Amino acid sequence: MAAEDRERLESALTRRWLDLRDLLDERSRRLWLAAEARSLGYGGIAFVAGVTRVTTEAIAEGIKELSGAKPLAEGVRRPGGGRKKAEVSDPALPAALDALVEPVTRGDPESPLRWTGKSLTKLADDLSAGGHRVGVHVVRRLLREAGYSLQADAKTIEGAQSPDRDPQFQHIHDLVLTALAARQPVISVDTEKKELVGPHGVFDVGANAGWVSVGTDHDTAAFAVNAIRTWWSRVGRARYPDAAEVLIIGDCGGSNGNRVRLWKKELAAFAAETGLAIRLAHLPPGTSKWSRIEHKLFSCSSMNWRGGPVTSHEVIVNTISPTTTATGLTGTAELDTAAHPKGIKISDRDTKELEAAQITRHAFRPDWNYTIYPSSTAKITAAPTGDVDSD
Repeated sequence: MAAEDRERLESALTRRWLDLRDLLDERSRRLWLAAEARSLGYGGIAFVAGVTRVTTEAIAEGIKELSGAKPLAEGVRRPGGGRKKAEVSDPALPAALDALVEPVTRGDPESPLRWTGKSLTKLADDLSAGGHRVGVHVVRRLLREAGYSLQADAKTIEGAQSPDRDPQFQHIHDLVLTALAARQPVISVDTEKKELVGPHGVFDVGANAGWVSVGTDHDTAAFAVNAIRTWWSRVGRARYPDAAEVLIIGDCGGSNGNRVRLWKKELAAFAAETGLAIRLAHLPPGTSKWSRIEHKLFSCSSMNWRGGPVTSHEVIVNTISPTTTATGLTGTAELDTAAHPKGIKISDRDTKELEAAQITRHAFRPDWNYTIYPSSTAKITAAPTGDVDSD
């Protein structure tokens, strides 16, 4: 199904659902949604369930009734009838489930759904071990009601290929909490690749605020680091006057990828300019759509220009700057007119010297996690416990 057709169907079904759901009893709702699902053919049950948050089991039961495979139910439960929901009997259950899911939450931020990589069985077992005796069906319902899905797309499959994917998500989660508790800046960085011109964003996790540098040249590592440099000079320095380091969360690919030599060289220069240690934690390959900046900044700013692709730098600046959300997120944009030419090569020798002088690789997945220090002296005196030598 084409994206435009799917969006049109979702919108139409949502309007009908909002108009009718409170006017129909339980059986009528079930049969109506079953008819909607059956009219869509293959995948209709999942589609209707995703829009209405009614369980696939209930819709499937309705289809059986419509097809005559199961007799129509004669009675309708009175409102409030039946067994109490698990979260009513156990009010702490939703929070316990959210705590299990949150570190590995991922998904398309512009969709109403979020995805979780943990299986229903694993979640149910973990909850039961923690004193919340629930089964798979309850976990599935709670996740759906919270806006989660267990479906997977191509990026989910790609990201799942690394056995360290989930541990890296947990590692990043712990790093972020530690840095925020210490009042150190935590930023998520990325380039909005869907547009014809290149906005590079910096999302300040602690302040719930975004900064976007709109480039007029190429999306290079120099441009990416200059966006961070501009954010720091305009906003970050005043916001974090006692900062000793900056934690940066980024992709494994693109201009800020973990294998990009120019990215590390430019960050080393930024560290030397500011005296800050730059701590890097990269998302596993294939999981870039699950970064904080995608969820928080680009998903909101993209809604401002959803009418069509953006081809003007001024349009991007003017549409990002007023970005605000109900949760208080603010977005600011500035034009970067500097030249950032492609094709800059960093030699093996320069790379080795930089690694030896300023970079310390961390013990867990050193290719994804490392710190760049302002100088060789700072590296020697301030390397975090558990890091390994970059050599």
